[in-house]
Amino acid sequence: MNEEKFKRAALIISTLGSFLTPFGGASINIALPSIGKEFGMNAITLNWVVTAYLLSSAMLIVPFGKLGDISGRKRIFNIGIWIFTIISFILIFSNSPFMIISLRIIQGIGGAMIHTNGVAIVTSIFPPGERGKVLGINLAAVYSGISLGPFLGGFLTQQFGWRSIFFVNIILGVIIIAFILWQLKGEWAEAKGESFDLKGSVIYSLTLITIMYGFSLLPSTSGIWLLLCGFLGIVLFIKLELMVTDPIWDMRLFINNKALAFSNLAAFIHYSATYAVSFLLSLYLQLIKGISPQNAGIILVSQPVMQAIFSPFAGRLSDRIEPQIVASIGLAITTIGLSMFIFLSNDTRLVFIIMSLIILGFGFSLFSSPNTNAVMGCVEKRFYGVVSGILGTMRMTGQMFSMGVVMIIFSILIGRVQILPNYYPQFLKSLRVAFLLFSILCFLGIFASLARGKVHEDS
Repeated sequence: MNEEKFKRAALIISTLGSFLTPFGGASINIALPSIGKEFGMNAITLNWVVTAYLLSSAMLIVPFGKLGDISGRKRIFNIGIWIFTIISFILIFSNSPFMIISLRIIQGIGGAMIHTNGVAIVTSIFPPGERGKVLGINLAAVYSGISLGPFLGGFLTQQFGWRSIFFVNIILGVIIIAFILWQLKGEWAEAKGESFDLKGSVIYSLTLITIMYGFSLLPSTSGIWLLLCGFLGIVLFIKLELMVTDPIWDMRLFINNKALAFSNLAAFIHYSATYAVSFLLSLYLQLIKGISPQNAGIILVSQPVMQAIFSPFAGRLSDRIEPQIVASIGLAITTIGLSMFIFLSNDTRLVFIIMSLIILGFGFSLFSSPNTNAVMGCVEKRFYGVVSGILGTMRMTGQMFSMGVVMIIFSILIGRVQILPNYYPQFLKSLRVAFLLFSILCFLGIFASLARGKVHEDS
């Protein structure tokens, strides 16, 4: 196989993997009411169907990135695809809430293997001048998965039942496995021979789950105590990692690499400011505007469609222009999109909401692929798996922080009640407060993005 065919095969495999995991999440989200009805699950238990996957992925994405760097990225990616595909098959036969949540934990493990090593593989194969383009294609696949998930998942759930959505995961998984076996030869393990930091991985995973679970319990006392324990765990983890020869999360990378530190900070801020948007607008459109779930999904899809269209363009642009500039412009546009939602009311026109989502999606695309390009372009090859995992962790922890902010606002302004018509004024107030905070947060992210400095070497 010549070099171009080999590179194309690697890109196809990585892109399909990048599509598979967000599609699986988006499609199951639309099926949650049906799953809850069949098993008689309350709202908290139903939430764990989603949270279990997110937690296990966030805990293990960095350790699996490091394992890929040491033992081979293709090997870990391949194992992840097998796990994700097999668990998708077993999920079809779920017969209890415990079974489905347990299986989602294992599926999250497979998702962590897929995400961190898929990005690392293409980053290893493609030279710096082409890297932004392929990372943009990967991000376009992510947004395509997010876009198609509600449509296809909703159709399959309505026509064939919620279990049918897992057949799509199985089909895609088998296609990826076939491509790996027939087209992707060789292996990439630039950190081969280094030791694996098991102690650091355990502390890191326990710390992360303590923080994320504690955040979900705020503003209760138990949530505060868990957060305090989690932050103490962070201090312990940092001290340990600075003493280890081959750490799971090399703190020296951040101390000595300003671009890496601020690029990851910008990613965390960006996802913190944007992840809860679809959740809030889904409630707004269905409760306040009285729109059906299907039509609400059609409106909301305008954001990820923009992201899918413009991510490759933004990636190519960041190959020629400093990612610092492109990503910062993206954050500024995202701030504008978020700030428009501060003015939502009972009478807000749908055209205004769609235009705001389009602006938000365009800003998102200008930020994401250039920021990923900056992260992967400012470290040595042997760290690709680790930094890909760190960036994935920033995304997931940012998403949890975003939802945590909404939970706190709801608890203070609405209370732990069902959002019935007599609570709509409080809901609208919560909505405006949330978007005001997210707009301020995203604005601050612009300065983190600008502070990273130049990534491209001067010619």
